[in-house]
Amino acid sequence: MVDTVSGIQEFATAARRHIDLSVRVMAGTPPRVEVRNRFSETLRETVTCSEEGAFVTSWGYRVGTVDDVPDAAARLAYLMAALPA
Repeated sequence: MVDTVSGIQEFATAARRHIDLSVRVMAGTPPRVEVRNRFSETLRETVTCSEEGAFVTSWGYRVGTVDDVPDAAARLAYLMAALPA
């Protein structure tokens, strides 16, 4: 079982490295990260962390795991047409 709060915090930190993304950590159950492309009104996504350590979008796409958080954040950034810093 994974600490989902820590996983979400790590994911948010990694996602912030992509300059086109705006990232907000949201409290609650489950903890989640709201991510949007700064240059689009429609490109936004909510990501949660499962107890197994998978990062999952609101539409059910698994972008990665806590084993490689930077890669998971980069995959989401790619899907949202964002550039690395």
